[in-house]
Amino acid sequence: MPQRAANPFGRETARILLDIKAVNFRPEEPYRFTSGWASPVYIDCRKVISFVAERRRIIEMTAELIGKRVGWDAFDMVAGGETAGIPYAAWVSEAASLPMLYVRKKPKGFGRDAQIEGELSEGARVLLVEDLATDGASKLNFVNALRTAGGRVSEAFVVFFYGVFAGAEADLAKEEVRLHYLATWADVLAEAEAGRDFPPAAIAGVRAFLADPVKWSAAHGGRGAEEKE
Repeated sequence: MPQRAANPFGRETARILLDIKAVNFRPEEPYRFTSGWASPVYIDCRKVISFVAERRRIIEMTAELIGKRVGWDAFDMVAGGETAGIPYAAWVSEAASLPMLYVRKKPKGFGRDAQIEGELSEGARVLLVEDLATDGASKLNFVNALRTAGGRVSEAFVVFFYGVFAGAEADLAKEEVRLHYLATWADVLAEAEAGRDFPPAAIAGVRAFLADPVKWSAAHGGRGAEEKE
């Protein structure tokens, strides 16, 4: 794949997330994600919904990023993944003046047994929008649902990408999906250090995790290298 251009919005996005207390450093009591990974860091992008000025700026940055890297004329619709991606998809679709869908994690099991909510036209080009991504697995679930329903999906966007678990972007690329994002943990760590948002011990613990997240996860009761697919 070609070299990704430098992200001009990483540090600004990180500062917004730090300022609204959406970032948590807890190396002494790790988080355990549904994917199985153990992590000393957790980010709650859902919190953005309560901060109007901050969410507007995040959507402005999103519109500019996608506009420059893909071009909005490449899309017919915007789809949000259940549940955290739904508000972001609503804001992005409004900013881009595009129709919106949302994708369930699984078919609802009654009525039309729908997994896609909204009106998806056959062959429509869809931008998948989510709040964040760790290893990319849930994104493929949504992509496959959209494709099965007749959509064409080659681009996905998240506000925050962990950017530490090897193979996440490559796994999406194998399915011909390119991931776009505003910030990663590298951005947050740099901004947290500059702003002294956390004690030095917490910063050191997160730095150790970022140096080898798979080994760190296994050592703290989470998924390890032997469990990677």
